Amino acid sequence: MAGESIAYLGPEGTFTEEAALHIGEELLAFDSILEVLGAVASGKASRGVVPIENSIEGPVGVTLDLLAWEYDLCIEREIILRVRHNLLVNSGVSLGEVREVYSHPQSLAQCRRFLEKLGVTTHSAPSTAAAARTIVGRRELAAIGTLRAADIYGLDVIAEDIQDFDPNFTRFIVLSEKDHEPTGKDKTSIVFSLAEDRPGGLYEVLGFFAEHGVNLTKIESRPSKRGLGKYIFFIDFEGHRKDAVIMDVLDCIADRTPFFKILGSYPEETVYE
Repeated sequence: MAGESIAYLGPEGTFTEEAALHIGEELLAFDSILEVLGAVASGKASRGVVPIENSIEGPVGVTLDLLAWEYDLCIEREIILRVRHNLLVNSGVSLGEVREVYSHPQSLAQCRRFLEKLGVTTHSAPSTAAAARTIVGRRELAAIGTLRAADIYGLDVIAEDIQDFDPNFTRFIVLSEKDHEPTGKDKTSIVFSLAEDRPGGLYEVLGFFAEHGVNLTKIESRPSKRGLGKYIFFIDFEGHRKDAVIMDVLDCIADRTPFFKILGSYPEETVYE
């Protein structure tokens, strides 16, 4: 296994790289979230950093789906990063020359109003840095990306802070083979499904938290991929899975759900402005 190498959604110049630099310097760039999780699972990297949620656009579905169905990795930590989007162009290009804009789908969505006002065609890219790399040398193209990406690829920043809402935060998770030991100020993430023949199943599960005085911090539903109208539920809540009260809650949920998975317990968010 790699020493302390950290896999992240690359290439260089992404917001995910910025988040990953807060936990280490030996970084390994990968082209997709799937590849990042695969690198951790195979031992190519000791940890991986991927986005899971944005304050404007909500959850990152591919991350949730991979954690639920594809990989038995644990959330070890979370990083909250303030995201400031910038429009990058080739040197000397004016805003009026821009006809097309490239970026990651989440970034395009977070800057929808700006792009509509600009009247351009948009194109999805695997990451913001990949978008910056794509437009090099083409005057009619622009990219939404980071200031670091502009430096790396020799681009100009023609407009700053173009996101629709401010502040704009993205939550990243650090994945590894094990989660974090209790710190006294922790969160736990789980995913589960409900029995089809059990009316009021979600109400029952949420009731366990209320009965034990456990505070929920997020609840999210996703299609289960098992047919229309079938969902799985992601819940984040305060406390560590090794806490006695939390263990009782988790036991209750496991006994009444056909699919149940603990995604990890980890210290509450570190926010970087």
